[in-house]
Amino acid sequence: ADGKAIFGMMAGIADVIIESYAPDYLTSRGLGYDTLSRTNPGLIMCSITPFGQTGPWRDYQTSDLLHMGAGGQMASTGYNEEDVPDAPPIAPGGGNAWHMGCNFAYMSIMAALHYRHVAQEGQYIDVSIHEACHLTTEAAVPNYIYRGEVVQRNTGRHHSVGPSFASQIESSDGGWVQTTGSGGNPTPRRLRGLAEWMDTYGLAEDLLDDKYLDLDTFQASLPHINSVISEFIKQVPQEEAWRGGQKHGYPWGAIRTLDEIVEDEHLKERGFFTEVEHPELDRTFTYPGPAAIYNGSPWAISRRAPLIGEHNVQIFCEELGLSKGELTALAEGGVI
Repeated sequence: ADGKAIFGMMAGIADVIIESYAPDYLTSRGLGYDTLSRTNPGLIMCSITPFGQTGPWRDYQTSDLLHMGAGGQMASTGYNEEDVPDAPPIAPGGGNAWHMGCNFAYMSIMAALHYRHVAQEGQYIDVSIHEACHLTTEAAVPNYIYRGEVVQRNTGRHHSVGPSFASQIESSDGGWVQTTGSGGNPTPRRLRGLAEWMDTYGLAEDLLDDKYLDLDTFQASLPHINSVISEFIKQVPQEEAWRGGQKHGYPWGAIRTLDEIVEDEHLKERGFFTEVEHPELDRTFTYPGPAAIYNGSPWAISRRAPLIGEHNVQIFCEELGLSKGELTALAEGGVI
């Protein structure tokens, strides 16, 4: 048997096929969805490509930075003009465009699985990374479509139509505290509690003045209030600052380094990190765990990812019925 025939055999018993070849490549090899679904009507096939299977850009070459630029993310991320004049657009690292596209891919596959349960038939899913990026600009695209407003970059914080206050403040010990606009979810009542705490350090300035209990005065004074809070954080250690803010109803937190994240007491308490054995290396590695805890269907990482060809016997012999001799011949012929 050749590789094409074996792929067809595997497709005949598969629930889902995920592929990322160039548009029409598998069809040109006789392995498109229309062909494969003839022997497996319940097959779900998901193609993930830069620009989708159709359209004038479908054959363009791409990169993660191109997607971040063409998708809209880089239009609203980076430094604002006041902080770094003439700064270029900036994108986050780590293949974010493909993470976005693959998130939409797995959601689409889950929807198709539910559809198959009802309709007893599979379907073909055409996922475009470019379109996924356009769907993940948060408020930027909707603001422009529905209100004609263009959001602007704000250094180290959320984009917005108008200017916003700095929200990342360096603490006295060199750490950084993440607040949110105007110190984070401010109200006159919250400010009074926060100011009383700040006053124990002698750093509340005039924030205990009763004038700030008036909502109009409070709103008009937000730039000053934010400035006082920022100066306070600069004179307090990171841990002390953000925990105190939390205690008084402000959503503050520490900007952690990676080594601090691994030692995070909250993640440890929830059993997030998992030790996974790699027997071929005779050691274990620490893996990040699941993002949720399921009380009805517990899930955990139980083993490392498979090595290339590790399960060839289980797949080709036990599932497809090939002999060990045929498997050896396939390997020697470079088919697998």
